[in-house]
Amino acid sequence: MKDCCEIRADVPERQRRVLQAVLWINSGMFVAEFAAGLLADSTALLADAVDMLGDAIVYAFSLYAVGRGGLWQARSALLKGLIMAAFGVGILIEVALKIVRGIVPTADVMAGVGVVALTANLFCLYLLWRRKGDDINMASAWVCSRNDVVANVGVLLAASAVALIGSAWPDIVVGLLIAALFGSSAINVIRGATRELQSAVEPAGRTL
Repeated sequence: MKDCCEIRADVPERQRRVLQAVLWINSGMFVAEFAAGLLADSTALLADAVDMLGDAIVYAFSLYAVGRGGLWQARSALLKGLIMAAFGVGILIEVALKIVRGIVPTADVMAGVGVVALTANLFCLYLLWRRKGDDINMASAWVCSRNDVVANVGVLLAASAVALIGSAWPDIVVGLLIAALFGSSAINVIRGATRELQSAVEPAGRTL
């Protein structure tokens, strides 16, 4: 992380512009991917769509935390970690339902929407990469975007496998891998946020 003395005064405003851009991109892609996931009966697409919604919420909280100091940034990062963990559990539930229903997803829809989502998330990742070293708020936002890109690649691989073998299992496996990715990232973000919260609270406690 950079020291606070290395961050220029105009950084918060730059952070706001970046977060506003990725917020709108993720909100739009959530609507498109969720609709496509329902249409294609795809666990991987629905998982990625829900992740888009989670990221939109995350970026909204990140916008609120910009310029508000270490305590608010740590709280925002902690919330992001909890959201990632919740969505990981949600994907596991959807996978279980997919196994019970035994529906094979539509590979063409998965692939087409997956390419669009990957393009959008690569652009978001690029925007956030330039600001990820500013503070924990932007670093955790970058982690969310990185997870999106990995999930998009997984959707495309699942679509190819579904088209090749005509089975729902590639879609299910990718959904499980996305859930595992969410869980791992959630743990790392929550740990980092907890350390930041302790660092922010302890000095205040010593002044009492």
